Amino acid sequence: MISSNLNGILFSSYSEEEKSLFDRLLSIFKELITHTSGDVDEALDWLKQLDDEYKITNESYTLDHFIQELKDKGYISSDKTPHGQNQLKITPKTEQLLRKHALNQIFGKIKRNGRGNHDTKFSGSGSEHTGEFKPYEFGDSIDRVALTESIKNAHVNHGLDDFKLTDNDLVVDETYHKSQMSTVLMIDISHSMILYGEDRITPAKKVAMALSELITTRYPKDNLDVIVFGNDAWPISIKELPYLKVGPYHTNTVAGLNLAMDMLRRKRNSNKQIFMITDGKPSCIRQSDGSYYKNSNGLDQYITNKCYTTAQQARRLHIPITTFMIAKDPYLMQFVRNFTEANKGKAFYTGLSGLGEMIFEDYENNRKKRLR
Repeated sequence: MISSNLNGILFSSYSEEEKSLFDRLLSIFKELITHTSGDVDEALDWLKQLDDEYKITNESYTLDHFIQELKDKGYISSDKTPHGQNQLKITPKTEQLLRKHALNQIFGKIKRNGRGNHDTKFSGSGSEHTGEFKPYEFGDSIDRVALTESIKNAHVNHGLDDFKLTDNDLVVDETYHKSQMSTVLMIDISHSMILYGEDRITPAKKVAMALSELITTRYPKDNLDVIVFGNDAWPISIKELPYLKVGPYHTNTVAGLNLAMDMLRRKRNSNKQIFMITDGKPSCIRQSDGSYYKNSNGLDQYITNKCYTTAQQARRLHIPITTFMIAKDPYLMQFVRNFTEANKGKAFYTGLSGLGEMIFEDYENNRKKRLR
């Protein structure tokens, strides 16, 4: 907080109490609306229960005032249902707010540095200097000549009395090659993502929102596609992420991988990768006749072999798969190890708390051009 008096400006530490009551309620509302998959009425019901228990509001500012302010500021709007009833829904403004909230919550506030490009470990044409120099060669761009360093070489090589600048004195800046990245994020929406008393879909949803906000703001030249997979797989838009729910599905990992590879085949840039968030074993395959083969009891060899074959196909397409496994059952971990070996990819066995940080770090680490 900043205040002033006759002697100048005084600075004091910021406290949560100094946030307006609207801002404090909005922080809670953002969490609740994510958990309820965009259901405003359910989120407000939860907020009312919290208010009844913890007395968040007061006589001068009630929940009704908060709801009205949400409407006035464009965070929620009211639509007519087919039955003529009013229904509250979040607006695009809130959808963007949730993505920013997820980014800050999971990744922290990241500096916008090197906007839209990725550094690789190879030297080449680019705009990011390595801090090193190399001798000038025919074909090097003139604007890359390091004048100060070249003149210094001329002084050393020829002396001050007979100063001249030759081809042998010229050096050019080394720069990092710039590349683009295409990423497909696969999210398991099978029923097990909410089983066993643990909400796993909300953290996965937050990761997707945070990653989409990171890429669109910091690396806008990169591509991010999000797909969900249960009995089948289908793409969803970034706009749909706050509303994502699990279904009464099995886990068709092969369908998700095939769709991800089809999407990446159409990308022109060479750097491609798949991130897969899942908590369970593959338990479903769609047959060529359109029927489904399902088995939830243990690891079915027919299904797992199909997964290994698909992982090998991705490897031949130079598409590494990074699996984030939200389960630590030994037999499932062995499946993931075999799957990862088939693709020559990576695997992380993680809980929910560190999921976002690991995906961010892996995304950053993969910003390197791979040899073909």
